[in-house]
Amino acid sequence: MDERTGVDGRWIKIALWLVAVAWIQLALATHLQAQANAATAPAGSTAAGSVASPAADNALGGAAEPAAVGGFWAIVFSGGWVGVAIVLTLLLLSLLAAYLIIEQVFTLRRDEVMPAGLADEVRLLLAQGKLPDAEAACRQRPSPLAFVLVSGLSELDFGWQAMEKAMEDAVAEQAAKLYRKIEYLSVIGNLAPMCGLLGTVTGMIMAFQQVAVTQGTAGAAQLAEGIYSALVTTVAGLVVAIPSLGAFAVFRNRVDQLIAETAYLAQHTFVPVRRRATNIGARQVSPAVGQSAPPPKNPPPNPPATHPRAQR
Repeated sequence: MDERTGVDGRWIKIALWLVAVAWIQLALATHLQAQANAATAPAGSTAAGSVASPAADNALGGAAEPAAVGGFWAIVFSGGWVGVAIVLTLLLLSLLAAYLIIEQVFTLRRDEVMPAGLADEVRLLLAQGKLPDAEAACRQRPSPLAFVLVSGLSELDFGWQAMEKAMEDAVAEQAAKLYRKIEYLSVIGNLAPMCGLLGTVTGMIMAFQQVAVTQGTAGAAQLAEGIYSALVTTVAGLVVAIPSLGAFAVFRNRVDQLIAETAYLAQHTFVPVRRRATNIGARQVSPAVGQSAPPPKNPPPNPPATHPRAQR
C-alpha cells in the first residue's frame, strides 16, 4: 500500500460506492414493484365486490375485469429473453458508468495531478544546480506533473529548445492518458440509448406480431401492454445515458483545466534553467550591427612590394 497516494483506500471507496449504487437500484426496483402492487389492490377488491352481480356487469357493456399491471420485474421479464438480455446489458453499463465516474472523481484531483510543493522544490533545486536531486524528487512523487518535469530534465544537455519540445510531448501524452478513461463514458452515453431503442423496437415487433397472430382480434389493452413493456428499455437506456454524458462533459473540462495548469507550472519550474541558458547565449553573441570590430593591437607588417623586373 502506498501511504502517500492512498491507492488502496481509493479502491476501497470505489467498491463501497459501487455497493451503494447496487443497493439503490435494488431499492428503487422494490419500491416500483410495491407501488404497482398497491395500485392493483383496489382493482382486485372492486372485482371481488362485483361478483354477486355478474349479469349487471354484462348488461352495462360486458366490460372485462382490468388486468393486473404487475411489478417492475414482471414488466422486465415480459419482453422475453431478448428484453431480459437488453435490460441486463443496460444494468452492466450503468455499473460500469458508476465505476468510471467514481474513479475519475478521485483521480482528477489537483493533488493527484500536481502534488503540492513539487514544483517549488524542483525549482529550488534547479536554482542551486542540484540536478540529480531534482530528478529524484520527481521520481519520489509520481504524477503527471512529475512525468513532465522528468521529461524536461532528460533533455537538459541538449538545450532549452529540446527541453521545451520534450515537455510539450509529455503534456500531450498525459492528456491522452487522462482522456482515455473518460472517453468510455461517452461510449456508454451513446450506446445505452441504442440498446434501449433496440429493446423498444423488439417489443413493438412482438406486440404487432400478437395482433397479426390473432388476426386483428387483439384489443387495445393487449397492444398497450406490449408497448409499455417495450418502452421500459428506452427509459432504462436514457437513465444510463444522461448521467454518463453529463459526467463526460464535466470531466473533459476538468482534464483541460488540469493539463493547462500542469503545462504552465512546468514552464514556471524551469525558469532558472531558461535564465541560465539565456545568459550563456548572451555572452556568446557577436557584436551588434553598426559597430565595427576593434582593430588588432599589433597588425601584421605588410609584405615588401616587389617589382616585376626584380623578379627576373
